[in-house]
Amino acid sequence: MGSIAGPVKQGQLEIPKGCLKREWLVKSCATMFLTTVILLSSLANLAVSIGRTQSTAVEGILMCGEEQARGVLVKLYEHDTLTPDELMDSAETDNHGKFKLSGSADEVGTIEPKVNIYHDCDDGIKPCQRMLTVFIPSDYISATKQPTKTFNLGILQLAGKFEGETRDCLHA
Repeated sequence: MGSIAGPVKQGQLEIPKGCLKREWLVKSCATMFLTTVILLSSLANLAVSIGRTQSTAVEGILMCGEEQARGVLVKLYEHDTLTPDELMDSAETDNHGKFKLSGSADEVGTIEPKVNIYHDCDDGIKPCQRMLTVFIPSDYISATKQPTKTFNLGILQLAGKFEGETRDCLHA
């Protein structure tokens, strides 16, 4: 058997002629890519199936000064560190500033539920909206599809500035 450059000398590796064709390289790379995609999908499905269903619920009343904060977007998320947060529920406050959200998620560890509140209270004409995040205490996480307890946020005054408050345009 000869090599591409001539006879094989001791300590040299002979490359089979079929491996030098471009089609072989493309097929090999495509096979490797598909195998990787299938493996990663399987691992993701395994993680979900190993995880346990957990749920939470939250309610409250939002105020802006002396007025009820009507039509304020409120979203319940399961906070993740390495992956995007998972939306569990969302709604707008009613005419009395009230909201109630609940949802569930499958997670290997304990879920970290949070509520994002997007509002324009005392904001003037600044672009985007103020976003306030409130984490729900772990005491209000149920190990079931439907929550057994509801975290009452109480009456929250949005007129002041909150530590950690940010601005958000996309509400994602």
